[in-house]
Amino acid sequence: MIRSFQRAFLAFATLCVLSASAGATTMPDAAVNPPLAKAGASEQSIVLAGGCFWGVEGVFQHLKGVKNVISGYAGGEAGTAKYGEVSTGTTGHAEAVKVIYDPSQVTLGEILKVYFFEAHNPTELNQQGPDHGTQYRSNIFYSTPEQKDVAEAYIRQLDSAKVFDTKIVTRLDPLKAFYPAEDYHQDFMKKNPMHPYILFHDVKKVASFKKDLPALYQE
Repeated sequence: MIRSFQRAFLAFATLCVLSASAGATTMPDAAVNPPLAKAGASEQSIVLAGGCFWGVEGVFQHLKGVKNVISGYAGGEAGTAKYGEVSTGTTGHAEAVKVIYDPSQVTLGEILKVYFFEAHNPTELNQQGPDHGTQYRSNIFYSTPEQKDVAEAYIRQLDSAKVFDTKIVTRLDPLKAFYPAEDYHQDFMKKNPMHPYILFHDVKKVASFKKDLPALYQE
């Protein structure tokens, strides 16, 4: 019964994505984008925040070349990197994910394309869907000058082209530290596919990603 309902809901979510796609905005590639690295290159990572980390993690787990995605907190101090405290919106932390990837399989520009167009809405200030507060802000935490430059250039590109109805509000901040979240938050979408929040807010993100960017999508 549960599996039948899940399949039906997935079909419904896909139908919603297909119905909305006619008016969907085009998704330009990043004009400033480092090329793929040579095979055998060391893994790289970037920390991204875009609302509840359950869905953002779930989307990036389907991006080709991604080796691991860790849900956690960034922007605040170590002592307040706990779900209960972060949820108050007073710690400076954002719910974030650390995306660890093979740069010979996926570029930084492709990661940011998925981030801006599939993982969240970069025009919502301090909220994503039903979640409100600075802990749900759109925020890129860069750890190298290249990450900052590519992200800044892409934001300028998208804003200049008026790809979105309003300007992008994504913050760019240097990564000071990333603190993994509690164990029960890790792989939450995989472990809890029938959770109401996942069904109503995150399943459609993965369905949209699969439809919109099949060359970047992996099961």
